[in-house]
Amino acid sequence: MARPSAYTLIATDLDGTLLRHGDTISPRTRAALTRATASGARHIVVTGRPVPQVRHLLLELDYRGLAVCGQGAQVYDAGVNAMVSSLTLDRELADVALGKIEAEVGEVFAAVNQDGMEGLMLIEPGYEMPHPTLPAVRVADRSALWSDPINKVLMRHASLSDDELAAAARAAADGLVTVTMAGPGTVELQPVGVTKSTGLALAAERMGIGPQSTIAFGDMPNDIPMFRWAGYGVAMANAHEELKAVADEITASNEEDGIAVVLERLFA
Repeated sequence: MARPSAYTLIATDLDGTLLRHGDTISPRTRAALTRATASGARHIVVTGRPVPQVRHLLLELDYRGLAVCGQGAQVYDAGVNAMVSSLTLDRELADVALGKIEAEVGEVFAAVNQDGMEGLMLIEPGYEMPHPTLPAVRVADRSALWSDPINKVLMRHASLSDDELAAAARAAADGLVTVTMAGPGTVELQPVGVTKSTGLALAAERMGIGPQSTIAFGDMPNDIPMFRWAGYGVAMANAHEELKAVADEITASNEEDGIAVVLERLFA
């Protein structure tokens, strides 16, 4: 078992990992993170949500550091409310990728997260939000999704499971985009090569911290690159089986303070 000082960076996903139902964080988990940071570790949020969808949560956490957002496309400094770096997905390429995917699986329903600190989430007709608390603007047709720069596309299918849609999308759009499955009803397209690990590596480099000093917590396949980069990966009990298969440890669920269970042991 690692010594407490072995991990100086604690990387946590949000949905299904740090957050409980209703986007809340338990007092126990807050206390465990406070104890760990008081011991010299640093906490970094690594989430698929873009910056506009997490700023309010970071304020509630009194979070002042860097955050990796948008599936690794964005690094945000919460302390000064500024974007450190942001990568965009070519909109023509995204449209071509969607066309190739639809040629294989039939109609999909799409949404986009716009780039920037104030970027909107736009959803086309037929797209149903998997996370009803997130704000979105419904547009008239798909062409309206490409009105401004974007960092990712989100897709849903009427009958295919998330796993089936993700697998078909990877086969159809290989080399055009990175395909990830980020949560229930959330299959996403990002720029080629962009993952949570690329964003985390950039943020960690700015902190002067390496992968072997990082412990990562997650619950979905989009966390796999982060686990492979970090020195130690902990999957929640509610995690997808693909993530559990590559995890170093499986803890309790997000509803049962799984992050706190591990941090209390490491930072007693």
